[in-house]
Amino acid sequence: MLTQKSLLQERKLKLRWFVAMSSLPLLGVITAFGVMPQTEFISAPVKTVTEAISLPQATPVAANSATFWRNERVQRGDTAAELLRRLNVEDVSANNYLRNDRAAESFRQLATGKTVQAETGADGGLLALRYLNNNGDQVIIEKNGGNFKTSTLPPQLEQRLFLRTGEIKTTLFDATDEAGLPEAAASQLAEVFGGDIDFHRDLRKGDKFSVTYEMTYSNGEPVRVGRIQAAEFVNQGKAYRVVFFQSDSNHGDYYTPDGKSVRKTFLRSPMEFSRVTSGFTSARFHPILQKWRAHKGVDYGAPIGTKVKVTGDGTVAFVGKQGGYGNVIMVEHQGRYTTVYGHLSRFAKGLHKGQHVAQGDIIGYVGMTGWATGPHLHYEFKIDGQQRDPLRVALPNALPISAAQRAAFEETTRSLTERLGLLSNVSVAKLD
Repeated sequence: MLTQKSLLQERKLKLRWFVAMSSLPLLGVITAFGVMPQTEFISAPVKTVTEAISLPQATPVAANSATFWRNERVQRGDTAAELLRRLNVEDVSANNYLRNDRAAESFRQLATGKTVQAETGADGGLLALRYLNNNGDQVIIEKNGGNFKTSTLPPQLEQRLFLRTGEIKTTLFDATDEAGLPEAAASQLAEVFGGDIDFHRDLRKGDKFSVTYEMTYSNGEPVRVGRIQAAEFVNQGKAYRVVFFQSDSNHGDYYTPDGKSVRKTFLRSPMEFSRVTSGFTSARFHPILQKWRAHKGVDYGAPIGTKVKVTGDGTVAFVGKQGGYGNVIMVEHQGRYTTVYGHLSRFAKGLHKGQHVAQGDIIGYVGMTGWATGPHLHYEFKIDGQQRDPLRVALPNALPISAAQRAAFEETTRSLTERLGLLSNVSVAKLD
């Protein structure tokens, strides 16, 4: 009896173990087997039921009905065929239309970086092409029957305000690039503060800048860098701050937050990014003449072809070749000032004697004509005919905000000044 009772208890324990294992959650693959004598189970009759289940009819999809949209950016040296290849367009008629038809000329002239969207069929045939042309208009090329049709829609323009702040580690150009500031805005930054800061000599590691600038968008795509609205530059611990004020529909300028004009009559430098290779001195050993003589100007080393800007409003007094200057431009300003730009490789197209030029206009390009051992710009600044050191001479300011416009100036620029205050507390970041 004890033996039979023990066997029954053992069978019950095995059954409980089987039930417990069967109730475990299925985590991975768990297999449990309970092996019991057949006498412990009662066989139940099994009935097989067969039932027909009606399924909905599947709608056949045409092999060529699917379409695909792809985006690609125009790369330097792209041809129409190469761009279409990256868009997965395999369409001889589309290729011929885009390469030859006059209506598709804007496609062939797209600038590097422009985005093109293409809709294709499963066979690679082009159905539609969309892009913004170099003027910011939206161009749509669609297949209509067996032909292509081009339509142009006016741009939907909007202005967006961007904030950038950065820190100088090596050069201004490197810092603005790291901060994500567009090249056009970086050039404006150098020009705005060019009367107070010599970016060739005064820049120091750790200097900081903050910029608020506009970008023009067309149909959601950036098309143009706008004007800097406000900026701050901390140079060697001294903070310079400016805001832009539009005095009327045709005139605007940069001022300090208290209304003083920051625009100098002359820029400190005729180039944005370069280095001083020879300064203003009364005694310098001339590399060509091989003797000591005065150097009554400043030499800026830069690659051939670098743009040269006129440093102040004035009138071209001379443009051509002259002795050791080589290709040179001389500009007269306000009757008593003259600036000289020597060793140029070429002049701005159409520049001529008597032409009025505005501060910042491109008048020539760096070269090594005349007495020059390497590519550089020789720049002179004269007052009443006497050369003065352009890096040290005091430059007069433009007029401040008038009393009549003071209230409008303060109301317009208040929010810009507040933004600069917020940015000055940010270390180094990219803010949109």
